[in-house]
Amino acid sequence: MEKLLEIKDLKVDFTNSNNPLTAIKDVTLHMKPRETVCIVGESGSGKTVTSKAIMRLIDYENGRISEGSIVVDGIDLTNLPQKRLRSIRGKKIAMIFQEPMAAFDPVFTIGSQITETILEHKQTSRLEAKERAVYLLKRVGISDAEIRLNQYPNELSGGMLQRAMIAMALACGPDLLIADEPTTALDVTIQAQILQLLQELKEEMGMSILLITHDLGVAAEMADRIIVMYAGRIVEHADVKLLFEQPYHPYTYGLLQSITTLDSDRSKKLYAINGSIPTLANLPSGCLFHPRCPFATEKCRSEAPPLMEVNNRQTACWYSEEILENLNNEKINFDIDVGTQREKTQMIREEETRKTLFEVQDLSKYYAVGKKLFSRQPSFIRAVDNVSFNIYEGETFGLVGESGSGKSTLGRVLLQLEKPTGGKVLFQDQDLSKLHSRELREKRRDMQVIYQDPYGSVNPRWKIGDIIGEPLQVHESLSVKEKNDRVQELLEIVGINKDSYNRYPHEFSGGQRQRIAIARAIALNPMFILADEAVSALDVSVQAQIINLLQDLQRERNLTYLFIAHGLNIVRHISDRIGVMYLGQLVEVARSEELFLHPAHHYTKGLIDSIPVADPTRSRERISISGEIPSPANPPTGCRFHTRCPAATARCREEQPLFRELTKGHWAACHNPI
Repeated sequence: MEKLLEIKDLKVDFTNSNNPLTAIKDVTLHMKPRETVCIVGESGSGKTVTSKAIMRLIDYENGRISEGSIVVDGIDLTNLPQKRLRSIRGKKIAMIFQEPMAAFDPVFTIGSQITETILEHKQTSRLEAKERAVYLLKRVGISDAEIRLNQYPNELSGGMLQRAMIAMALACGPDLLIADEPTTALDVTIQAQILQLLQELKEEMGMSILLITHDLGVAAEMADRIIVMYAGRIVEHADVKLLFEQPYHPYTYGLLQSITTLDSDRSKKLYAINGSIPTLANLPSGCLFHPRCPFATEKCRSEAPPLMEVNNRQTACWYSEEILENLNNEKINFDIDVGTQREKTQMIREEETRKTLFEVQDLSKYYAVGKKLFSRQPSFIRAVDNVSFNIYEGETFGLVGESGSGKSTLGRVLLQLEKPTGGKVLFQDQDLSKLHSRELREKRRDMQVIYQDPYGSVNPRWKIGDIIGEPLQVHESLSVKEKNDRVQELLEIVGINKDSYNRYPHEFSGGQRQRIAIARAIALNPMFILADEAVSALDVSVQAQIINLLQDLQRERNLTYLFIAHGLNIVRHISDRIGVMYLGQLVEVARSEELFLHPAHHYTKGLIDSIPVADPTRSRERISISGEIPSPANPPTGCRFHTRCPAATARCREEQPLFRELTKGHWAACHNPI
């Protein structure tokens, strides 16, 4: 069997001021030409380190290959000098990184960086290299390629920049393309376009793809084989269909059960694997997964299982077949936190019987961006443009839409963190814009925020006791002991050990930091919480833990949420009603189930169709939304979605549709609703 990539018994160590840490160990895998292999697992499982080891990029990060070998197309890269490696990178192996801004130099144009790559590896003139760069930009779906060639990275949107990075990676026609979380930061619509593009390019150029992802829906759609990693080791390796039909390792089973789908029962808690992935400095003995595994025995705690061949796959579990039999017979429930029928967080009642908490009337937020040419009038970015809706007490109102649609701006204006350009925000029938700063400060104790990045929203030099206790210090007159007791109580409520009071944010995992952010948000017993992409950066299992926690807190405290996210499956699960935003305007509002079962707006349907399905036997339909969201500084005339809508007519291009009620509680702004 011809092998393009062969890794044997790979071990990678990183040196620090104390002792070297082993990031990955005993990693053995291979890839054939024209094959797509996905490596999946939670953050910290060793996926990215494995990919960087293949490129030998770990050499620049105090890392080294201490054991094993990496062979690409017959060339052993393990001990190759960097000068020789530079001739292989880009030509035989290329890499797409998760964050495209980190891959491009901000002081050089896109075109100069792509042509530089071509000139480095090919005997060609600068003119031919430029023509090749233009061809590649067009091939990856970038319009006006000649113009984009002369632009700088900061002038391109996230989706465009990701496409440009793919063009640069493909510049020299590599045999192996490594894609490290290439769609994690992208909206579902752009993600669908990028995944389809990668599939097309793979067939066209005859290359292999090693895809790193924690999204099992993406893995199901793209992979021929899947490798599951945990704490730097491979724990399962199987054909994609075999793995999804019948996972053999308890960790793989837990990951698959943690996936939220459009068919998930919203009346039940989400599956979640207890605990979190261990740190490299504090790995458990025996099987590394045993502290989180409900099937662990004394043998698991003392002896590490090797990767064994079992029924046409590899798995690292002493009891894989026995566990499989128990799961098939439903004798054991995988997770003690899972699945008991829970009360609905918010009973669906008729709208007129529910008490309104927020009433938003014709709300707008414009940002001036200078003056148009030959005009004295300033140009504006219409971030939020004439939006009206209500949020009822005790409900979760979900807000979805692509990046640039105005979701986060609307949330900030709602809380008066930014002043509106026009319209009103009424909180308990009180116009927030008319409150003096002191009154608004008092009112804010009832309105709190959970941000996407819990580490970026806190002071890293403060201990978590001080971070959680700050709202209490501002709004309450408590003694030091009373404040400390209250903070420790809050830590226990969100599932963090109360003895963690004196630790710093960097000592916690991403999921734990988000729990700390939630503890801070509920410290003053608020009525309303804005959750702005609060789970978007988390792994699927940690995401499930946080969603379950938010719903428990809502039920216990009668909280009201505005839940902003681009993960539509999660929004469907947690929300009572959902609003869909496009280019600063609400285009549809409906109850959660109604919106997903019967979308009325073509944009909503396109978002739903773009969701990756975690089932390798189902193929995705043709993408119904192409292109990217236009600039809010220059929105299209008529219906703002008409430039991307498959059902657009002349009327759509000329006349803006009214936001109207189609059926009871279901509103949409479309001339030709579905």
